[in-house]
Amino acid sequence: MTKKAVVLLSGGLDSTTVLAHAKAEGYDTYALSFNYGQRHDAELDAAKRIASAMGVIEHKVVPIDLASLGGSALTDHSIDVPTEASEGIPVTYVPARNTVFLSIALGWAEVLEAQNIFIGVSAVDYSGYPDCRPEYIEAYERLANLATRMGVEGRTIKIHTPLIELSKAETVQLGSRLGVDYSLTVSCYQANEAGEACGRCDSCRLRQKGFAEAGLADPTRYQG
Repeated sequence: MTKKAVVLLSGGLDSTTVLAHAKAEGYDTYALSFNYGQRHDAELDAAKRIASAMGVIEHKVVPIDLASLGGSALTDHSIDVPTEASEGIPVTYVPARNTVFLSIALGWAEVLEAQNIFIGVSAVDYSGYPDCRPEYIEAYERLANLATRMGVEGRTIKIHTPLIELSKAETVQLGSRLGVDYSLTVSCYQANEAGEACGRCDSCRLRQKGFAEAGLADPTRYQG
């Protein structure tokens, strides 16, 4: 019997590692990305390349205009992307983003009759995002099984978070073992149209640190 899984795929390092993990675990993978009004299309272009290269069964890109709500440096061009570490919840937090994304993933999972959803959150290299914590995922999984036909009929829905206890270095090492081509991925919060990373934002710094601590070459293309 085949196992179907919806995998949230941003085009970044973490979600690509999760996709590789799901495939290695024997799941038939359906990739889901979002055009939510983010600063650039580079990560969506990366997601499309990755989905094609990794042979997913289907890849959907769903439009959601989170930019109309604002409130984040990733969706509001009047808010600068920070290049230095800050305390508390950073301005790159997109309000309720993972809740919105998981809800749409849940809807597609019901249509596909897939009882598994994969998301690349990590609580170790925690960047202040409240929707990357284990207690959030546990609460959402309870909601998913309360709010769906599958859950009510006893077909339990599982939210998989294979990276939640891994550091960025451990994630890079896992992906390397699984054969992930990280040169296809884009993690930068403000990559240019060519997909070249800034090398200064939180995401770039964490990615650089991860490759360095993993003892692996960083294949990221940087601006300038």
